[in-house]
Amino acid sequence: MALHVTGRRPARARVREAGVGYLFVAPIVIFFAIFVGYPFVRSLYLSLSDWSGIGEPRFVGFGNFGFMLRDPVFWQALTTTVVFTAVTTVLQTVVPLLLAVLMNGPWRGSVIYRTLLFMPAVISLVVTGALWQLIYEPNLGTLNEALRALGLGTLAQPWLADPDLVVPALIVVSLWQAAGLYMLIYLAGLQGIDPTLYEAARIDGAGPFQRFRRVTVPALRMVTGVVVLLNLINGLKTFDLIYVMTGGGPNRASEVLGTYLYGLAFGNESGATPSFGYATAISMVIFVLCMLVTIAQLRISRRTA
Repeated sequence: MALHVTGRRPARARVREAGVGYLFVAPIVIFFAIFVGYPFVRSLYLSLSDWSGIGEPRFVGFGNFGFMLRDPVFWQALTTTVVFTAVTTVLQTVVPLLLAVLMNGPWRGSVIYRTLLFMPAVISLVVTGALWQLIYEPNLGTLNEALRALGLGTLAQPWLADPDLVVPALIVVSLWQAAGLYMLIYLAGLQGIDPTLYEAARIDGAGPFQRFRRVTVPALRMVTGVVVLLNLINGLKTFDLIYVMTGGGPNRASEVLGTYLYGLAFGNESGATPSFGYATAISMVIFVLCMLVTIAQLRISRRTA
């Protein structure tokens, strides 16, 4: 009888421990279900519906996605989004890495320069967009005025009004805003590298560039993976900076998926009737793209680890 009792007590203890564990996990599960799970399921349903925001949504199946395949504005916005994401990912990975290596050196004033480089990252993208609108202003903007003062007035351009220049101009602003944050991430990674690796490479006759290529870059592989992933996701879902500076213009030259779906849902893309269903379908495309790049980046990181 005693053996039977002692055999049951551990099982009851495990049940009690599991119950306590579920109680601790329950708040975050409930929070996630209410504020993440339900909105996602609701968005998925709306992407399969025709809804103007008034009345009940009308289920249309994959009609929104079928129209998307025939929508030239969607393809133009998708192309611009991919180009913007690709270029900013490359620049905002390489430039912050070089800045971090430079700022990591033991020279006077490095802390001040780190702070100055990081400051744009704490400014909201809305304020950043408004600031750079003034800088790019064609008549009295700081950039064109500086070019004229230097005798380079022929280089002055309507930066945000030229379809060929607007996307590169936006990429410059994105780099200015994001470089400091990613530089800080790289700095944290650099300070975790064993100094003896550099000393060994120096003894073997490796120069600064060789030490950077053979020691720094491999040691920061995981950090680089994080930076690339953040850049890809932020590029695919970019909205506020472009919306504030150009609204997707001129003539949709800077239209991205984020600004296009916003116009469909809250603007005048669909005339007097908002198209929440089609806009939500585009948001689902952004979600799928973010998931794909995340999965791909994680797999690449695992293979190179």
